[in-house]
Amino acid sequence: MVGGSPDDLVIRSDAVGGITHGYLVRVEYGYICLQQRDIWIPSSPTTHPRLRDWLPIHPVISGGSLCLGLHVLLLVPVLLDPGAVLTLLRPEIPRQMIDGKQVSSNVTGAKADDDDVDLATTSNEADIIKILGYQPELKRNRSMFTLLFQSLAIAAIPYGFGGPLISAIYGGGQLPMFLGWIIVLIFDECIALSLGELASRYPTSAGPYYWSFQLGPPQFRTLLSFVTGWTWLIGNWTITLSVNFGFASLIAACIAMYHPDFVIEAWQLLLIFYGICLLTFLICAFGNRVLPEVDTACAVFTAITILVTLICLSAKAEVGRNSVGDTLGYFDNTLSGWGDFSFFIGILPGAYTFSAIGMISSMAEECADPALKLPKAMALAVPVGGVAGLFFIIPICATLPALEYIVGAPVGQALPYIFAAVMGSPGGGLALTVLILIVTLFCSISITVAASRCTWAFARDKAIPLSQLFSQVSIKHGVPIWALVLTTIVQMLLGLINLGSSSAFLAFVSVGVISLAVSYAIPIVISMWHRRMEVNAAPWTLGGKIGWVVNAMAVLWIAFETCLFCLPQVLPVDEITMNYAVVVFVGFMALSAVWYIVYARKAYKGPPASDGLKVER
Repeated sequence: MVGGSPDDLVIRSDAVGGITHGYLVRVEYGYICLQQRDIWIPSSPTTHPRLRDWLPIHPVISGGSLCLGLHVLLLVPVLLDPGAVLTLLRPEIPRQMIDGKQVSSNVTGAKADDDDVDLATTSNEADIIKILGYQPELKRNRSMFTLLFQSLAIAAIPYGFGGPLISAIYGGGQLPMFLGWIIVLIFDECIALSLGELASRYPTSAGPYYWSFQLGPPQFRTLLSFVTGWTWLIGNWTITLSVNFGFASLIAACIAMYHPDFVIEAWQLLLIFYGICLLTFLICAFGNRVLPEVDTACAVFTAITILVTLICLSAKAEVGRNSVGDTLGYFDNTLSGWGDFSFFIGILPGAYTFSAIGMISSMAEECADPALKLPKAMALAVPVGGVAGLFFIIPICATLPALEYIVGAPVGQALPYIFAAVMGSPGGGLALTVLILIVTLFCSISITVAASRCTWAFARDKAIPLSQLFSQVSIKHGVPIWALVLTTIVQMLLGLINLGSSSAFLAFVSVGVISLAVSYAIPIVISMWHRRMEVNAAPWTLGGKIGWVVNAMAVLWIAFETCLFCLPQVLPVDEITMNYAVVVFVGFMALSAVWYIVYARKAYKGPPASDGLKVER
């Protein structure tokens, strides 16, 4: 790999982002690569005692001509200090550009060694995370497309819409299913665009609580950040729980297709749920290197599932085909007890599908060029997923059986029941449901990864108990393993609610959507309070007038859906049909308040203060 004389060497090294070539000249602390524009650090670990945890993750600096790779280090007898290499070419570091615009940054109170990387401007990912106040710890192995695919995997259209489909049945049928989907797409895209601006200005895995801290007034920003962080964390945990519990419910519904007299006990459903949690944990803990490919496979398989469902339902239609008017506009307001308001109960599946769109921000520290690629992925996820969803929803609406027969579907899972009826046999229904189960498994993996990164980021800032443990990143596996453990344990404990309520799945869905929505709203409102000055300077922004309209629509929608997801699905309400979302949410927030009073108000100082990334326009 390295050859030539000591003073004129050639390096060819596998590196982060590609392969580098150049001629090396010996200097005091290392070698200068004369024909090199950027610095590349090989992904293979080094055994150097001072650098093994620091060097292989990201480049030392950006835009200079210094090249310190694994093979170069083998030629250097002594490297006194990692920071010393920066003194070699610091005056020669050029200004960096993003889309042709100069990018500036400033950080105060950072946890990283900012004296070592005192860059006026940068676009390098290692420097970006240091500017935001952290040290790089995770491998950046995701692109815009893999982030987009992960967003679509989290949305998991066939499961996201099909899992809580019973709400649309109680909500009146085809009209809220079709028209409600369109309405949800418009407003959720406003949320995605609003969050994209914030993620561009502050591209860190800390997400909403970091944004709230940077944007909030100095006297309140620590508390605002803490509240935002806990709602964000609760939302990540419970929305992940809803996916895994919905997965278990679908499996139980498949059993019921072949054994209609079989009534699954709550403890049996709980055991299936626990098995799914453990399976997902193992995949996320030990398969990190292939997870971007898993997200890509999920996007492809989701498209195949939608296409197969479209063809099969349209071809079979054993219970008949509805007219165009009924397919797009049938509405029965008698099933839920809510009257005409049932329409809004019926849009819950669509709102649930895209409720986790902001969770992708937790992957910011695993993405190259996150200031641009992350917001683009968030902005594309809703329209791409929305159009794909229509090809799944319309054939269901066109072949939907009578609503009164669906409301009694086993385990509250309408989709397998509909598939079996439309296909004319349990076998046909099972075949289509298996496709949904595979999509749900992909979704479970992707959303668990995102939730674990959220947990890790919040622990990194000392906001949760045992932060030192849960903020650790496994060097061997490249994942925050203990944060993943905590995420799994919390899900398994909350799953016990199912032993006392048949509407547990609705509660998990509702509290996840509510918590995520509140965590989105806080930084958006603060940004609007400051007249959008910070996001207008982000590398990716909506601009003035459009930004105001989009932000306002996002906040209004969040306020409405938060109230909507607190409501019970049917009236009258009893202890069985009650929506326990408010109880779970308030309980978690009460625990966080106790934790803040007892310890966190002294230990939690908020994330590092930073101006983030700004573009001089």
